[in-house]
Amino acid sequence: MSPKSTNTPKSASRQKTSPPAKTKTSKSSKKEDAILSIGAYLIKKLQEYGIRDVFGIPGDFVLQFYSQLEESPIRVIGTTREDCAGYAADAYARVNGMGAVCVTYCVGGLSLCNSIAGAYSEKSPVVVISGAPGMEERRNDPLLHHRVRDFNTQREVFEKITVAHAALEDPLTAFREIDRCFAAAARYKRPVYLELPRDRVNAKPLTPHQPQSEEYFSDPLALAASIEEAAERLSQAKKPVVIAGVEVHRFGLRETLLKLIEKHSIPVSATLLGKSVISERHPLYLGIYEGAMGREAVTKYVEESDCVLLAGTFMTDINLGIYTAHLDPQKCIYATSEQLRIGYHHFHDVRLDDFLEHLAEEKMKIVKRVLPKPPAKPAAFKPVEDQPVTTKRLFQRINELLVDNMVVVADVGDSLFGASDLIIHQHTEFLSPAYYTSMGFAIPAALGVQVANEQLRPIVLVGDGAFQMTCMELSTILRHHFNPIVIVLNNKGYTTERFLHEGPFNDILNWEYHRMPDLLGGGWGFEVTTESDLDQALKASLNNEDKFSLLNVHLQPHDISSALTRLAEKMSKTI
Repeated sequence: MSPKSTNTPKSASRQKTSPPAKTKTSKSSKKEDAILSIGAYLIKKLQEYGIRDVFGIPGDFVLQFYSQLEESPIRVIGTTREDCAGYAADAYARVNGMGAVCVTYCVGGLSLCNSIAGAYSEKSPVVVISGAPGMEERRNDPLLHHRVRDFNTQREVFEKITVAHAALEDPLTAFREIDRCFAAAARYKRPVYLELPRDRVNAKPLTPHQPQSEEYFSDPLALAASIEEAAERLSQAKKPVVIAGVEVHRFGLRETLLKLIEKHSIPVSATLLGKSVISERHPLYLGIYEGAMGREAVTKYVEESDCVLLAGTFMTDINLGIYTAHLDPQKCIYATSEQLRIGYHHFHDVRLDDFLEHLAEEKMKIVKRVLPKPPAKPAAFKPVEDQPVTTKRLFQRINELLVDNMVVVADVGDSLFGASDLIIHQHTEFLSPAYYTSMGFAIPAALGVQVANEQLRPIVLVGDGAFQMTCMELSTILRHHFNPIVIVLNNKGYTTERFLHEGPFNDILNWEYHRMPDLLGGGWGFEVTTESDLDQALKASLNNEDKFSLLNVHLQPHDISSALTRLAEKMSKTI
Protein backbone atom coordinates (compact mmCIF):
# COMPACT_ATOMS: atom_id res chain seq x y z
CA MET A 1 0.00 0.00 0.00
CA SER A 2 1.30 3.45 -0.78
CA PRO A 3 2.38 5.77 2.05
CA LYS A 4 -0.80 7.80 1.85
CA SER A 5 -2.91 4.87 2.94
CA THR A 6 -1.27 4.14 6.27
CA ASN A 7 -3.41 4.93 9.27
CA THR A 8 -2.73 7.79 11.61
CA PRO A 9 -3.98 6.38 14.93
CA LYS A 10 -6.49 7.91 17.25
CA SER A 11 -5.92 7.94 20.98
CA ALA A 12 -7.57 5.33 23.17
CA SER A 13 -7.92 5.05 26.91
CA ARG A 14 -4.80 2.91 27.20
CA GLN A 15 -3.11 3.89 23.98
CA LYS A 16 -2.47 7.55 24.42
CA THR A 17 0.41 7.96 22.01
CA SER A 18 -0.19 9.62 18.69
CA PRO A 19 1.72 12.22 16.71
CA PRO A 20 2.03 15.54 18.53
CA ALA A 21 -1.02 17.76 18.26
CA LYS A 22 -0.81 20.22 15.38
CA THR A 23 -0.97 23.50 17.16
CA LYS A 24 0.66 26.76 16.22
CA THR A 25 4.21 26.85 17.48
CA SER A 26 5.06 29.96 19.46
CA LYS A 27 8.19 31.91 18.66
CA SER A 28 9.62 31.02 22.07
CA SER A 29 9.16 27.28 21.54
CA LYS A 30 10.70 27.51 18.07
CA LYS A 31 13.66 29.28 19.61
CA GLU A 32 13.86 26.64 22.33
CA ASP A 33 13.97 23.82 19.74
CA ALA A 34 16.60 25.72 17.81
CA ILE A 35 19.06 25.68 20.72
CA LEU A 36 18.44 22.17 22.07
CA SER A 37 21.24 19.68 21.59
CA ILE A 38 20.58 16.44 19.70
CA GLY A 39 20.32 14.51 22.96
CA ALA A 40 18.00 17.06 24.57
CA TYR A 41 15.80 17.21 21.49
CA LEU A 42 15.53 13.42 21.46
CA ILE A 43 14.38 13.48 25.09
CA LYS A 44 11.85 16.20 24.27
CA LYS A 45 10.49 14.05 21.45
CA LEU A 46 10.12 11.03 23.75
CA GLN A 47 8.01 13.15 26.09
CA GLU A 48 5.89 14.57 23.28
CA TYR A 49 4.94 11.04 22.26
CA GLY A 50 3.89 10.12 25.79
CA ILE A 51 6.95 8.07 26.74
CA ARG A 52 7.59 8.57 30.45
CA ASP A 53 10.03 5.69 30.97
CA VAL A 54 12.99 4.24 29.08
CA PHE A 55 14.33 0.69 29.57
CA GLY A 56 17.91 -0.37 29.05
CA ILE A 57 21.45 -0.96 30.26
CA PRO A 58 24.13 1.77 30.13
CA GLY A 59 27.51 1.44 28.45
CA ASP A 60 30.40 3.77 27.74
CA PHE A 61 29.20 4.78 24.26
CA VAL A 62 25.83 5.96 25.64
CA LEU A 63 26.74 7.28 29.10
CA GLN A 64 26.46 10.97 28.16
CA PHE A 65 22.93 10.45 26.90
CA TYR A 66 22.08 8.40 30.02
CA SER A 67 23.20 11.40 32.10
CA GLN A 68 20.77 13.60 30.16
CA LEU A 69 17.98 11.07 30.69
CA GLU A 70 18.64 11.00 34.45
CA GLU A 71 18.39 14.79 34.60
CA SER A 72 15.11 14.79 32.64
CA PRO A 73 11.59 13.90 33.86
CA ILE A 74 11.93 10.53 32.10
CA ARG A 75 12.43 7.56 34.44
CA VAL A 76 15.22 5.15 33.49
CA ILE A 77 14.45 1.49 34.22
CA GLY A 78 17.65 -0.55 34.28
CA THR A 79 17.17 -4.22 33.38
CA THR A 80 19.38 -7.29 33.76
CA ARG A 81 19.75 -7.97 30.02
CA GLU A 82 19.25 -5.99 26.84
CA ASP A 83 16.78 -8.45 25.32
CA CYS A 84 14.70 -8.16 28.49
CA ALA A 85 14.76 -4.38 28.10
CA GLY A 86 13.33 -4.88 24.61
CA TYR A 87 10.55 -7.18 25.80
CA ALA A 88 9.68 -4.73 28.59
CA ALA A 89 9.60 -1.78 26.16
CA ASP A 90 7.41 -3.84 23.80
CA ALA A 91 4.87 -4.56 26.56
CA TYR A 92 5.05 -0.93 27.71
CA ALA A 93 4.22 0.17 24.16
CA ARG A 94 1.23 -2.19 24.01
CA VAL A 95 -0.22 -0.62 27.16
CA ASN A 96 0.97 2.98 26.75
CA GLY A 97 0.97 3.42 22.97
CA MET A 98 4.75 3.74 22.42
CA GLY A 99 7.84 2.57 24.31
CA ALA A 100 11.59 3.15 24.25
CA VAL A 101 14.81 1.30 24.99
CA CYS A 102 18.35 2.71 25.25
CA VAL A 103 21.50 0.57 25.00
CA THR A 104 25.15 0.79 24.13
CA TYR A 105 26.82 -0.03 20.82
CA CYS A 106 26.76 -3.58 19.36
CA VAL A 107 27.15 -5.62 22.57
CA GLY A 108 23.94 -3.93 23.73
CA GLY A 109 22.21 -3.33 20.42
CA LEU A 110 22.80 -6.76 18.92
CA SER A 111 21.60 -8.41 22.15
CA LEU A 112 18.38 -6.44 21.67
CA CYS A 113 17.66 -7.68 18.15
CA ASN A 114 15.43 -10.64 19.00
CA SER A 115 12.95 -8.72 21.14
CA ILE A 116 12.81 -5.83 18.64
CA ALA A 117 12.22 -8.32 15.81
CA GLY A 118 9.22 -9.55 17.80
CA ALA A 119 7.96 -5.99 18.26
CA TYR A 120 8.27 -5.45 14.50
CA SER A 121 6.40 -8.68 13.70
CA GLU A 122 3.56 -7.86 16.08
CA LYS A 123 3.35 -4.12 15.33
CA SER A 124 4.50 -2.67 18.63
CA PRO A 125 6.09 0.81 18.32
CA VAL A 126 9.38 0.83 20.24
CA VAL A 127 11.98 3.58 19.82
CA VAL A 128 15.45 1.99 19.92
CA ILE A 129 18.20 4.41 20.94
CA SER A 130 21.76 3.14 20.69
CA GLY A 131 25.01 4.84 21.56
CA ALA A 132 27.88 4.64 19.08
CA PRO A 133 31.55 5.59 18.81
CA GLY A 134 32.15 9.29 18.27
CA MET A 135 32.66 10.55 14.74
CA GLU A 136 36.08 11.99 15.58
CA GLU A 137 37.37 8.73 17.06
CA ARG A 138 36.43 6.82 13.91
CA ARG A 139 39.18 8.53 11.90
CA ASN A 140 41.72 6.16 10.35
CA ASP A 141 39.37 3.21 10.95
CA PRO A 142 40.56 2.20 14.46
CA LEU A 143 39.70 -1.15 16.05
CA LEU A 144 37.49 0.24 18.81
CA HIS A 145 35.95 -2.14 21.36
CA HIS A 146 32.42 -3.47 20.67
CA ARG A 147 32.91 -2.97 16.95
CA VAL A 148 31.81 -5.71 14.53
CA ARG A 149 33.17 -5.62 10.99
CA ASP A 150 32.70 -1.88 10.41
CA PHE A 151 30.98 1.07 12.07
CA ASN A 152 27.77 0.58 10.07
CA THR A 153 27.17 -3.08 10.97
CA GLN A 154 24.66 -2.57 13.79
CA ARG A 155 22.68 0.03 11.87
CA GLU A 156 22.46 -2.29 8.84
CA VAL A 157 21.16 -5.12 11.06
CA PHE A 158 18.45 -2.90 12.52
CA GLU A 159 17.41 -1.75 9.04
CA LYS A 160 15.79 -5.17 8.61
CA ILE A 161 13.76 -5.14 11.83
CA THR A 162 12.61 -1.52 12.07
CA VAL A 163 10.35 0.61 9.92
CA ALA A 164 12.69 3.62 9.96
CA HIS A 165 16.27 4.19 11.05
CA ALA A 166 18.76 7.04 11.27
CA ALA A 167 22.33 7.64 12.34
CA LEU A 168 22.39 11.02 14.09
CA GLU A 169 25.87 11.88 12.86
CA ASP A 170 25.28 15.27 11.25
CA PRO A 171 23.76 18.18 13.27
CA LEU A 172 22.44 19.56 10.00
CA THR A 173 20.10 16.59 9.44
CA ALA A 174 19.82 14.89 12.87
CA PHE A 175 16.79 16.84 14.08
CA ARG A 176 14.76 16.15 10.93
CA GLU A 177 15.73 12.49 11.16
CA ILE A 178 14.45 12.29 14.74
CA ASP A 179 11.12 13.81 13.64
CA ARG A 180 10.87 11.39 10.74
CA CYS A 181 11.55 8.27 12.81
CA PHE A 182 9.11 9.15 15.60
CA ALA A 183 6.41 9.90 13.02
CA ALA A 184 7.06 6.53 11.37
CA ALA A 185 6.74 4.69 14.71
CA ALA A 186 3.38 6.35 15.39
CA ARG A 187 2.13 5.87 11.85
CA TYR A 188 3.16 2.27 11.19
CA LYS A 189 3.12 0.97 14.79
CA ARG A 190 6.51 -0.65 14.36
CA PRO A 191 9.94 -0.09 15.98
CA VAL A 192 12.39 2.57 14.79
CA TYR A 193 16.15 2.83 15.32
CA LEU A 194 18.21 5.89 16.23
CA GLU A 195 22.00 5.67 16.55
CA LEU A 196 23.64 8.48 18.52
CA PRO A 197 27.45 8.90 18.37
CA ARG A 198 28.75 9.90 21.77
CA ASP A 199 30.36 13.10 20.51
CA ARG A 200 27.04 14.25 19.00
CA VAL A 201 24.92 14.08 22.18
CA ASN A 202 25.57 17.74 22.98
CA ALA A 203 25.81 18.95 19.38
CA LYS A 204 23.54 21.92 18.57
CA PRO A 205 21.73 22.51 15.25
CA LEU A 206 23.65 24.42 12.61
CA THR A 207 20.46 26.23 11.59
CA PRO A 208 17.21 26.78 13.52
CA HIS A 209 15.07 23.63 13.47
CA GLN A 210 11.30 23.75 13.07
CA PRO A 211 9.54 20.36 13.45
CA GLN A 212 7.62 19.26 10.37
CA SER A 213 4.54 17.07 10.31
CA GLU A 214 2.73 15.30 7.52
CA GLU A 215 -0.92 14.35 7.11
CA TYR A 216 -1.96 11.15 5.38
CA PHE A 217 -5.38 11.08 3.77
CA SER A 218 -7.46 8.36 2.21
CA ASP A 219 -8.18 8.71 -1.47
CA PRO A 220 -11.84 9.89 -1.36
CA LEU A 221 -12.91 7.93 -4.45
CA ALA A 222 -11.23 4.73 -3.31
CA LEU A 223 -12.72 5.15 0.17
CA ALA A 224 -16.24 5.75 -1.19
CA ALA A 225 -16.01 2.77 -3.55
CA SER A 226 -14.73 0.44 -0.81
CA ILE A 227 -17.45 1.51 1.64
CA GLU A 228 -20.14 1.01 -1.01
CA GLU A 229 -18.96 -2.51 -1.83
CA ALA A 230 -18.40 -3.51 1.80
CA ALA A 231 -21.82 -2.19 2.87
CA GLU A 232 -23.50 -4.00 -0.01
CA ARG A 233 -21.84 -7.29 0.87
CA LEU A 234 -22.71 -7.00 4.56
CA SER A 235 -26.30 -6.04 3.76
CA GLN A 236 -26.76 -8.99 1.40
CA ALA A 237 -25.14 -11.49 3.76
CA LYS A 238 -27.25 -13.92 5.70
CA LYS A 239 -24.53 -14.82 8.19
CA PRO A 240 -22.19 -11.82 8.66
CA VAL A 241 -19.43 -11.90 11.27
CA VAL A 242 -16.43 -9.76 12.29
CA ILE A 243 -12.97 -11.05 13.23
CA ALA A 244 -11.06 -8.35 15.12
CA GLY A 245 -7.27 -8.39 15.15
CA VAL A 246 -4.25 -6.81 16.73
CA GLU A 247 -4.38 -3.56 14.74
CA VAL A 248 -7.59 -2.60 16.53
CA HIS A 249 -5.40 -2.63 19.66
CA ARG A 250 -2.45 -0.82 18.16
CA PHE A 251 -4.35 1.96 16.38
CA GLY A 252 -6.80 2.63 19.20
CA LEU A 253 -9.87 1.64 17.15
CA ARG A 254 -11.78 -0.26 19.83
CA GLU A 255 -14.53 2.37 20.15
CA THR A 256 -14.94 2.50 16.36
CA LEU A 257 -15.22 -1.29 16.20
CA LEU A 258 -17.76 -1.33 19.04
CA LYS A 259 -19.83 1.34 17.28
CA LEU A 260 -19.91 -0.77 14.11
CA ILE A 261 -20.86 -4.08 15.72
CA GLU A 262 -23.30 -2.63 18.26
CA LYS A 263 -25.13 -0.44 15.74
CA HIS A 264 -25.74 -3.42 13.46
CA SER A 265 -25.62 -6.27 16.03
CA ILE A 266 -22.83 -8.07 14.18
CA PRO A 267 -21.21 -10.91 16.17
CA VAL A 268 -17.47 -10.49 16.69
CA SER A 269 -14.63 -12.92 17.23
CA ALA A 270 -10.94 -12.19 17.80
CA THR A 271 -7.66 -13.74 16.82
CA LEU A 272 -5.26 -15.03 19.45
CA LEU A 273 -2.89 -12.12 18.80
CA GLY A 274 -5.84 -9.74 19.08
CA LYS A 275 -7.30 -11.35 22.22
CA SER A 276 -8.91 -8.76 24.55
CA VAL A 277 -9.44 -6.34 21.65
CA ILE A 278 -12.79 -5.81 23.36
CA SER A 279 -14.06 -7.12 26.67
CA GLU A 280 -14.68 -10.85 26.34
CA ARG A 281 -17.83 -10.42 28.37
CA HIS A 282 -19.43 -8.30 25.64
CA PRO A 283 -22.80 -9.80 24.55
CA LEU A 284 -21.75 -9.90 20.87
CA TYR A 285 -18.41 -11.57 21.55
CA LEU A 286 -18.05 -15.12 20.24
CA GLY A 287 -14.61 -16.13 21.45
CA ILE A 288 -11.22 -16.74 19.88
CA TYR A 289 -11.17 -17.89 16.26
CA GLU A 290 -8.04 -20.01 15.76
CA GLY A 291 -9.00 -22.99 13.65
CA ALA A 292 -8.82 -26.31 15.45
CA MET A 293 -7.38 -24.73 18.60
CA GLY A 294 -10.57 -22.72 19.10
CA ARG A 295 -13.88 -23.99 20.36
CA GLU A 296 -15.67 -25.98 17.66
CA ALA A 297 -18.84 -23.89 17.97
CA VAL A 298 -16.90 -20.65 17.30
CA THR A 299 -14.92 -22.15 14.41
CA LYS A 300 -18.07 -23.49 12.77
CA TYR A 301 -19.98 -20.23 13.29
CA VAL A 302 -17.24 -18.14 11.67
CA GLU A 303 -16.51 -20.51 8.80
CA GLU A 304 -20.22 -20.81 7.90
CA SER A 305 -20.38 -17.03 7.42
CA ASP A 306 -21.02 -15.72 3.91
CA CYS A 307 -19.37 -12.37 4.74
CA VAL A 308 -16.40 -12.12 7.14
CA LEU A 309 -15.04 -8.68 7.98
CA LEU A 310 -11.43 -9.11 9.10
CA ALA A 311 -10.65 -5.84 10.90
CA GLY A 312 -6.96 -5.21 11.54
CA THR A 313 -6.32 -8.93 11.40
CA PHE A 314 -3.16 -10.73 10.29
CA MET A 315 -3.90 -14.30 9.34
CA THR A 316 -0.71 -15.89 10.70
CA ASP A 317 -0.27 -19.63 11.13
CA ILE A 318 -0.87 -19.29 14.88
CA ASN A 319 -4.02 -17.21 14.35
CA LEU A 320 -5.14 -19.87 11.87
CA GLY A 321 -4.57 -22.71 14.32
CA ILE A 322 -1.50 -24.00 12.43
CA TYR A 323 -3.49 -23.69 9.19
CA THR A 324 -6.49 -25.69 10.41
CA ALA A 325 -8.74 -22.67 9.82
CA HIS A 326 -10.71 -22.35 6.59
CA LEU A 327 -11.81 -18.95 5.30
CA ASP A 328 -12.88 -18.37 1.71
CA PRO A 329 -11.17 -15.16 0.43
CA GLN A 330 -14.13 -14.49 -1.85
CA LYS A 331 -16.33 -14.09 1.24
CA CYS A 332 -13.89 -11.88 3.17
CA ILE A 333 -13.49 -8.13 3.62
CA TYR A 334 -9.83 -7.90 4.62
CA ALA A 335 -9.03 -4.47 6.09
CA THR A 336 -5.66 -3.64 7.67
CA SER A 337 -3.38 -0.62 7.76
CA GLU A 338 -1.38 -2.22 4.95
CA GLN A 339 -4.07 -3.34 2.52
CA LEU A 340 -7.79 -3.40 1.82
CA ARG A 341 -9.22 -6.31 -0.12
CA ILE A 342 -12.91 -7.06 -0.62
CA GLY A 343 -13.27 -10.47 -2.20
CA TYR A 344 -10.70 -10.25 -4.97
CA HIS A 345 -10.99 -6.47 -5.36
CA HIS A 346 -8.05 -4.44 -4.04
CA PHE A 347 -8.44 -0.82 -2.93
CA HIS A 348 -5.42 1.43 -2.52
CA ASP A 349 -4.88 4.54 -0.40
CA VAL A 350 -7.62 3.79 2.14
CA ARG A 351 -6.73 4.22 5.81
CA LEU A 352 -7.96 1.58 8.23
CA ASP A 353 -9.51 4.10 10.63
CA ASP A 354 -11.32 5.90 7.80
CA PHE A 355 -12.67 2.63 6.46
CA LEU A 356 -14.02 1.41 9.82
CA GLU A 357 -15.41 4.81 10.82
CA HIS A 358 -17.25 5.35 7.53
CA LEU A 359 -18.53 1.77 7.54
CA ALA A 360 -19.87 2.26 11.07
CA GLU A 361 -21.78 5.35 9.88
CA GLU A 362 -23.20 3.60 6.82
CA LYS A 363 -26.91 2.75 6.79
CA MET A 364 -27.11 -1.02 6.38
CA LYS A 365 -29.79 -3.57 7.00
CA ILE A 366 -27.86 -6.42 8.59
CA VAL A 367 -29.35 -9.83 9.31
CA LYS A 368 -29.11 -10.51 13.02
CA ARG A 369 -27.60 -13.91 13.71
CA VAL A 370 -28.28 -16.00 16.77
CA LEU A 371 -25.04 -16.45 18.67
CA PRO A 372 -23.83 -19.97 19.48
CA LYS A 373 -24.36 -21.11 23.02
CA PRO A 374 -21.45 -20.09 25.22
CA PRO A 375 -19.50 -22.91 26.85
CA ALA A 376 -21.08 -24.23 29.99
CA LYS A 377 -19.84 -22.29 32.96
CA PRO A 378 -17.79 -24.64 35.12
CA ALA A 379 -18.78 -25.12 38.70
CA ALA A 380 -16.92 -23.02 41.23
CA PHE A 381 -13.43 -24.36 41.82
CA LYS A 382 -13.42 -26.51 44.93
CA PRO A 383 -9.98 -27.93 45.60
CA VAL A 384 -9.81 -31.66 46.05
CA GLU A 385 -7.51 -32.54 48.92
CA ASP A 386 -4.29 -34.26 47.78
CA GLN A 387 -5.47 -34.26 44.14
CA PRO A 388 -2.51 -33.46 41.81
CA VAL A 389 -2.92 -30.26 39.79
CA THR A 390 -3.76 -30.69 36.10
CA THR A 391 -3.44 -28.09 33.36
CA LYS A 392 -7.20 -28.00 32.91
CA ARG A 393 -7.87 -27.38 36.59
CA LEU A 394 -5.07 -24.81 36.78
CA PHE A 395 -6.62 -22.66 34.05
CA GLN A 396 -10.07 -23.11 35.56
CA ARG A 397 -8.80 -21.69 38.83
CA ILE A 398 -6.95 -18.83 37.10
CA ASN A 399 -10.15 -17.89 35.25
CA GLU A 400 -11.90 -17.40 38.59
CA LEU A 401 -9.01 -15.27 39.79
CA LEU A 402 -9.29 -12.58 37.09
CA VAL A 403 -10.72 -9.18 37.96
CA ASP A 404 -10.90 -5.90 36.07
CA ASN A 405 -7.44 -4.58 36.94
CA MET A 406 -5.57 -7.77 36.00
CA VAL A 407 -3.56 -8.25 32.83
CA VAL A 408 -2.78 -11.76 31.64
CA VAL A 409 0.76 -12.00 30.25
CA ALA A 410 1.25 -15.36 28.52
CA ASP A 411 4.54 -16.75 27.33
CA VAL A 412 4.94 -19.15 24.40
CA GLY A 413 3.72 -22.75 24.43
CA ASP A 414 0.88 -24.22 26.42
CA SER A 415 0.93 -21.11 28.62
CA LEU A 416 -0.38 -19.29 25.54
CA PHE A 417 -2.69 -21.98 24.19
CA GLY A 418 -4.26 -22.63 27.58
CA ALA A 419 -4.73 -18.90 28.17
CA SER A 420 -6.76 -18.60 24.96
CA ASP A 421 -9.79 -19.94 26.85
CA LEU A 422 -9.53 -17.43 29.71
CA ILE A 423 -12.22 -14.73 29.89
CA ILE A 424 -10.55 -11.31 29.84
CA HIS A 425 -12.67 -8.63 31.52
CA GLN A 426 -11.42 -5.39 29.96
CA HIS A 427 -9.79 -4.46 26.67
CA THR A 428 -6.01 -4.60 26.13
CA GLU A 429 -5.58 -6.91 29.11
CA PHE A 430 -3.99 -9.87 27.36
CA LEU A 431 -0.38 -9.68 26.18
CA SER A 432 1.55 -12.40 24.41
CA PRO A 433 4.01 -12.93 21.55
CA ALA A 434 1.34 -14.91 19.71
CA TYR A 435 2.84 -14.42 16.24
CA TYR A 436 6.62 -14.14 16.69
CA THR A 437 6.39 -16.68 19.57
CA SER A 438 9.71 -15.94 21.23
CA MET A 439 10.17 -17.77 24.51
CA GLY A 440 11.09 -15.61 27.49
CA PHE A 441 8.70 -12.72 26.76
CA ALA A 442 6.46 -12.91 29.82
CA ILE A 443 8.59 -11.96 32.85
CA PRO A 444 10.13 -8.78 31.34
CA ALA A 445 6.76 -7.98 29.74
CA ALA A 446 5.17 -7.99 33.20
CA LEU A 447 7.76 -5.38 34.19
CA GLY A 448 6.81 -3.27 31.16
CA VAL A 449 3.11 -3.48 32.01
CA GLN A 450 3.52 -2.20 35.55
CA VAL A 451 5.99 0.52 34.58
CA ALA A 452 3.37 1.74 32.08
CA ASN A 453 0.48 1.48 34.56
CA GLU A 454 1.06 0.55 38.21
CA GLN A 455 -2.70 0.10 38.69
CA LEU A 456 -2.60 -3.04 36.55
CA ARG A 457 -1.56 -6.32 38.15
CA PRO A 458 -0.10 -8.94 35.80
CA ILE A 459 -0.92 -12.61 36.04
CA VAL A 460 2.10 -14.16 34.34
CA LEU A 461 1.77 -17.60 32.76
CA VAL A 462 5.14 -19.04 31.82
CA GLY A 463 6.51 -22.49 31.13
CA ASP A 464 9.57 -23.66 33.02
CA GLY A 465 11.72 -23.51 29.87
CA ALA A 466 10.76 -19.92 29.06
CA PHE A 467 11.13 -18.95 32.72
CA GLN A 468 14.74 -20.13 32.78
CA MET A 469 15.55 -17.77 29.89
CA THR A 470 14.58 -14.41 31.43
CA CYS A 471 13.64 -15.05 35.06
CA MET A 472 16.32 -12.73 36.43
CA GLU A 473 14.12 -9.79 35.45
CA LEU A 474 12.30 -10.59 38.70
CA SER A 475 15.25 -8.72 40.23
CA THR A 476 14.16 -5.51 38.47
CA ILE A 477 10.53 -6.18 39.40
CA LEU A 478 11.54 -6.56 43.06
CA ARG A 479 13.72 -3.45 42.94
CA HIS A 480 10.78 -1.32 41.80
CA HIS A 481 8.29 -2.89 44.23
CA PHE A 482 5.99 -4.34 41.56
CA ASN A 483 3.68 -7.22 42.39
CA PRO A 484 2.95 -9.60 39.50
CA ILE A 485 1.72 -13.11 40.25
CA VAL A 486 4.03 -15.43 38.31
CA ILE A 487 2.75 -18.95 37.66
CA VAL A 488 5.41 -21.36 36.39
CA LEU A 489 3.92 -24.32 34.52
CA ASN A 490 6.58 -26.80 35.62
CA ASN A 491 6.30 -29.85 33.39
CA LYS A 492 10.05 -30.51 33.35
CA GLY A 493 10.72 -29.40 29.78
CA TYR A 494 9.32 -28.16 26.49
CA THR A 495 5.87 -29.77 26.44
CA THR A 496 4.69 -28.18 23.18
CA GLU A 497 7.86 -29.44 21.51
CA ARG A 498 7.18 -32.91 22.95
CA PHE A 499 3.81 -32.75 21.24
CA LEU A 500 5.55 -32.02 17.91
CA HIS A 501 8.56 -34.34 18.24
CA GLU A 502 9.49 -36.34 21.32
CA GLY A 503 13.12 -36.58 22.38
CA PRO A 504 15.49 -36.06 25.32
CA PHE A 505 16.37 -32.61 23.92
CA ASN A 506 13.01 -31.44 25.29
CA ASP A 507 14.05 -32.13 28.90
CA ILE A 508 15.46 -29.40 31.16
CA LEU A 509 16.85 -29.31 34.70
CA ASN A 510 14.14 -29.08 37.32
CA TRP A 511 14.83 -25.93 39.34
CA GLU A 512 13.33 -25.18 42.72
CA TYR A 513 11.55 -22.17 41.22
CA HIS A 514 9.72 -21.30 44.42
CA ARG A 515 13.05 -20.54 46.09
CA MET A 516 13.89 -17.67 43.73
CA PRO A 517 12.72 -15.13 46.35
CA ASP A 518 15.44 -16.46 48.70
CA LEU A 519 18.06 -15.82 46.04
CA LEU A 520 16.79 -12.32 45.25
CA GLY A 521 16.12 -11.32 48.84
CA GLY A 522 12.41 -10.61 48.46
CA GLY A 523 9.12 -11.81 47.03
CA TRP A 524 6.94 -14.77 47.92
CA GLY A 525 7.45 -18.34 46.72
CA PHE A 526 5.01 -21.25 46.76
CA GLU A 527 5.48 -24.88 45.75
CA VAL A 528 2.26 -26.29 44.32
CA THR A 529 1.61 -29.99 43.77
CA THR A 530 -2.05 -30.39 44.77
CA GLU A 531 -5.26 -28.49 44.16
CA SER A 532 -5.30 -27.41 47.80
CA ASP A 533 -1.77 -26.02 47.42
CA LEU A 534 -2.89 -24.11 44.32
CA ASP A 535 -5.94 -22.59 45.95
CA GLN A 536 -4.05 -21.52 49.07
CA ALA A 537 -1.11 -20.13 47.10
CA LEU A 538 -3.31 -18.02 44.84
CA LYS A 539 -5.27 -16.63 47.77
CA ALA A 540 -2.03 -15.72 49.54
CA SER A 541 -0.61 -14.18 46.35
CA LEU A 542 -3.61 -11.91 45.95
CA ASN A 543 -3.03 -10.60 49.47
CA ASN A 544 0.71 -10.14 48.89
CA GLU A 545 0.44 -6.74 47.25
CA ASP A 546 3.87 -5.39 48.13
CA LYS A 547 6.09 -7.83 46.17
CA PHE A 548 5.92 -10.43 43.43
CA SER A 549 4.58 -13.92 44.10
CA LEU A 550 5.92 -17.00 42.34
CA LEU A 551 4.06 -20.30 42.13
CA ASN A 552 6.01 -23.42 41.14
CA VAL A 553 3.14 -25.56 39.80
CA HIS A 554 4.16 -29.17 39.21
CA LEU A 555 2.45 -30.71 36.17
CA GLN A 556 2.87 -34.00 34.34
CA PRO A 557 5.17 -33.73 31.29
CA HIS A 558 2.45 -34.75 28.82
CA ASP A 559 -0.48 -32.92 30.43
CA ILE A 560 -1.66 -30.31 27.91
CA SER A 561 -4.38 -27.66 27.73
CA SER A 562 -7.79 -28.07 26.14
CA ALA A 563 -6.77 -25.85 23.19
CA LEU A 564 -3.69 -27.95 22.42
CA THR A 565 -5.76 -31.13 22.84
CA ARG A 566 -8.27 -29.86 20.28
CA LEU A 567 -5.46 -29.10 17.84
CA ALA A 568 -3.89 -32.52 18.38
CA GLU A 569 -7.20 -34.26 17.71
CA LYS A 570 -7.76 -32.29 14.50
CA MET A 571 -4.24 -32.78 13.18
CA SER A 572 -4.26 -36.50 13.98
CA LYS A 573 -7.00 -36.90 11.37
CA THR A 574 -4.96 -35.18 8.64
CA ILE A 575 -1.38 -36.29 9.31
